[in-house]
Amino acid sequence: MKFEIEFSGHKNILSNHKKTLEITKESHLTPRGDCIVGVNAKSSCADLPKELKNKLKNPDSKIIFSIKVGDDIFEIEGWGHPELILSHTEDIVIRKSDFICPRTLAIKCDKASDSLPRDMVTALQDPKAVGLFTITTD
Repeated sequence: MKFEIEFSGHKNILSNHKKTLEITKESHLTPRGDCIVGVNAKSSCADLPKELKNKLKNPDSKIIFSIKVGDDIFEIEGWGHPELILSHTEDIVIRKSDFICPRTLAIKCDKASDSLPRDMVTALQDPKAVGLFTITTD
């Protein structure tokens, strides 16, 4: 199953958090949001289709996330968990840890926002940049 979420860049995208990566439906971003790689996202955890949520709640579900900006693609692997809440109406967060809250989409991910290639971060600092966040489950 595959689900795509379009998002925009923002001048304050730093993408240097070592444990999480986030996209948000919010349009504003302060430099403190150093895990955020995109704003104005078209979907949040709450907006995901039920079938996808069910797959994300399977602990055996390996999840591949890709972020595409222009011709550049960055991939992250993570895992589902039966206790995922998936109810946050603004944000999607993927985590290296196993912490779960309403914003958590996946845990035990192999990368966080600090792993995003710096040229991609620079591209995302343009408010006119358009990115695509893709969730693929097996």
